[in-house]
Amino acid sequence: MSTDTETETATPRWRLNLYLFLATIVSVFATDVKFHASATGGLSRESIMHGAQFAGTILTILVAHELGHYIAARIHKVEASLPYFIPLPLLSPFGTMGAVIRMRGTIPTRRALLDIGAAGPLAGLVFAIPLYMWGVAHSTVVAVDGETMQLGDSLLLRTLDAIAAPKHGPGQDVLLSPVAFGAWGGFFVTMINLLPVGQLDGGHVAYALFGPKQDRYAKVVHRAMLVLFFVVLFGHCARDVAAGVSVRLMGRHLTSATVWLVWFQLLAILGILAARSRGEEQKPGSFTVKARIISTFGLVGVAGLAHEIEGFLVPIAFFAGLALLLAMEVKGGSLRPNSLLDHPSTGAEPLDGRRKAVAILTLVFFVLLFMPEPISM
Repeated sequence: MSTDTETETATPRWRLNLYLFLATIVSVFATDVKFHASATGGLSRESIMHGAQFAGTILTILVAHELGHYIAARIHKVEASLPYFIPLPLLSPFGTMGAVIRMRGTIPTRRALLDIGAAGPLAGLVFAIPLYMWGVAHSTVVAVDGETMQLGDSLLLRTLDAIAAPKHGPGQDVLLSPVAFGAWGGFFVTMINLLPVGQLDGGHVAYALFGPKQDRYAKVVHRAMLVLFFVVLFGHCARDVAAGVSVRLMGRHLTSATVWLVWFQLLAILGILAARSRGEEQKPGSFTVKARIISTFGLVGVAGLAHEIEGFLVPIAFFAGLALLLAMEVKGGSLRPNSLLDHPSTGAEPLDGRRKAVAILTLVFFVLLFMPEPISM
């Protein structure tokens, strides 16, 4: 129990949570309205309705997700804050980076760790799956004309589409309704949270299931994101070569691949911040959070420029910056033998059979939700 006290004139602890949640509602709504208005030629009543339905859908999923964590933490008597929602109107295609819950102290048992880690994504999926099925059933079939943005696909999405999506033929595609698009955003956020790395939900679940061995597995998963970056990028280039286009369009594909480079860096940053919260300091010469943020934003900016300018000059600049970043990671970052992503230890008692099944099911959902290329430009 916290020893903090409040006077009658002090700001209630929940007020910041409320302000951030209201700001996130506005951010998510405005982001989708702007996106829809730019795609349809201007602000309209349709754009406003699209934004309202999208925001209502994705925020329903996110609230269920965070309340799942909060309720599970309270059941296990782990001190946890209300969710802090994160508005991000310019940098996120959804207008938010989701939410976080602060938990003080160490989670005492692997059973509690599993319940708290799995409750969020499973609660969110309880809403996301039926909302997507309803939304995709009410989506429209359109003719594909030229280059369009393609949303990522997964085994779960393909299954739900086979059940509920309207039938379409060659040269056609399904234009998702705002409810389906919001649910797709919920699936994407859940997939990211279920990455079995560090202190993400998937990291909690995997540590509860595997114990300290998970620290080794997390390092492999984290480095696999770099591999995914190159697989997505050069996979597109290989298809271009097969189609007789050569590799001059490589710059266009950097945007599609860079999402994994960004998450490779974000997870390293989260690992550093988590270590600081435990009182651990970085060693001299380590790759700092500030340097990571600057270098990552720089590479994202160059990738965006490469999408607009055809040729080799901008991609060469991108790969020069990437080589420098990776050299810093090898020298003082996450590519050193010591990982930034070790999970805090918890009780040694293994899970019982029922909870092992829940842990496996939760990680299976990660596999079913996994999108190798979340957005293709």
